[in-house]
Amino acid sequence: MQALVATDIRKAFGPLEVLRGISLKADKGDVIAIIGGSGSGKSTFLRCLNLLERPDAGSLWLNGLALDFGDGDRARTIAPATKAQLRRRLGMVFQSFNLWTHMTALDNVIAGPIHVLGQDRKAAREAGMELLGKVGLADKAAAHPAQLSGGQQQRVAIARALAMRPEALLFDEPTSALDPELVGEVLQVIKALAAEGRTMILVTHEMAFARDVATHVMYFLDGRVEEEGAPDRIFTDPRSERCRSFLRKFL
Repeated sequence: MQALVATDIRKAFGPLEVLRGISLKADKGDVIAIIGGSGSGKSTFLRCLNLLERPDAGSLWLNGLALDFGDGDRARTIAPATKAQLRRRLGMVFQSFNLWTHMTALDNVIAGPIHVLGQDRKAAREAGMELLGKVGLADKAAAHPAQLSGGQQQRVAIARALAMRPEALLFDEPTSALDPELVGEVLQVIKALAAEGRTMILVTHEMAFARDVATHVMYFLDGRVEEEGAPDRIFTDPRSERCRSFLRKFL
């Protein structure tokens, strides 16, 4: 069952073409790992998927919600209500946590369900505590972000994304801002979510993790998909010399 389909997504900033026609199909329960060098368009593509950046062309489909961005020459307007609906259904976890510093961990998690979904505060708190327990932080519910390690903050950010009950999750290099000793605790949470059958799109430099957890791997180069396929093949026998050279740095 298809969960998320992006077709021919294009994005330019002035004369710089960052995305040159990226397509992706994620079935329910897929974990798609996007790899590639700096500047290859990985994070921009993720931001286009949830409309933090508006694509110049292409289309997006999320479980029946269809968006057509036009063909580049004729951009199509996306209604604010449609954007809001997409973002409610497509969770995002950023590199830099983006927690509200004046709120406790629990308040960060329940703010969306209360103010966006209209959930009752008591029910939201109960669900929020359950989610903090899922990421191993039930004992940190009353802590503010400044009292948490980077790994703990990122786990709160994951719980916050899950609180909106998204149909798919986007992870933009979720461990890149962490000290090496904290990376594992975040990856374990993501691995557990994959085991639950969550649909996830993951931009990452953690190649061993991508090989173990992903169902499909896409290698970006200069705003295009240079190579994609099953992890076993991509990591053991890549067809592209550029992909092979990239992977030698990590494996």
